[in-house]
Amino acid sequence: MSTIGDSSGTESADPEETPDQQDAGVADSQVSDIVDAEDEDEEEEELSRDLVFDVLKNRRRRYALHYLRRADGSVQLSELAEQVAAWENDITVDAISAAERKRVYTALYQSHLPKLDDAGIVEYNQNRGIVELSSAADQLDVYLDLESQPDVPWANWYLGLAVGGLGLLSGAWLGLPPLAAVADVLLATLIVAAFGSVALAHTYYTRHAGASSETPPEIQES
Repeated sequence: MSTIGDSSGTESADPEETPDQQDAGVADSQVSDIVDAEDEDEEEEELSRDLVFDVLKNRRRRYALHYLRRADGSVQLSELAEQVAAWENDITVDAISAAERKRVYTALYQSHLPKLDDAGIVEYNQNRGIVELSSAADQLDVYLDLESQPDVPWANWYLGLAVGGLGLLSGAWLGLPPLAAVADVLLATLIVAAFGSVALAHTYYTRHAGASSETPPEIQES
C-alpha cells in the first residue's frame, strides 16, 4: 500500500502578519506622516518681507513685540497694555491714567494681538488674556534696532573689582606701603563694600533702566 504524503505540513510559506503587527505598521506610518507634516509646517513658518513690514509699521505693535521679547515666557495682557501705554506717553507705568491704559488694552485685545497671532508671530489666548512670542518672532530681529539702549558691561565691573581686590590683598600680604599700614579687616571690608555697591547698582539697573524707562526699538530703514 502506497503512502500519500501530506504536503501541507512540509511546504514552507511566509508567515502571515498578525493583527497586532498590522496595527503597529499603521501606527508607524501615521507617526511618519505627522513628522513629515510638522517639518513642512516649520519650513512654511518663514515670514515674508511684506508681512514683516506690514506688522512692524504700527508703533504700538512694535512696542508690544519689544516687551514680549524681553519677557520670560507668557505675559498678561493687562501687564503688556500698561507698559505699552507708558511708552506711548513717555511716562512711567505708575503715572498712566485709566483712560490711557484702557485705550491701549482695547486696541491690543481687539486688533493688534489677533493680527500678530494670525501672522504666527505670537501665541495669543484671547479668552485668558495671555500672550507670548512664537519661534517665528526671531525673524523680526534683523528689522528692529534691538540695541537702542546699550547694556552696562557688568561682567567687566565684577572682574575689575576681583582683580583690584586681589592686588590690594597681595600688596598687604607682601607688606608694600601704604597697604602694610592698613589692617586686614579694614581692607577686606572695603573690598566687600565695593562688591556690594556694584551689586546694588546692577540690581537697580535691571529692575528700572532695563524695563520701565527703556526706549523700545524702531524699524531699521536700511
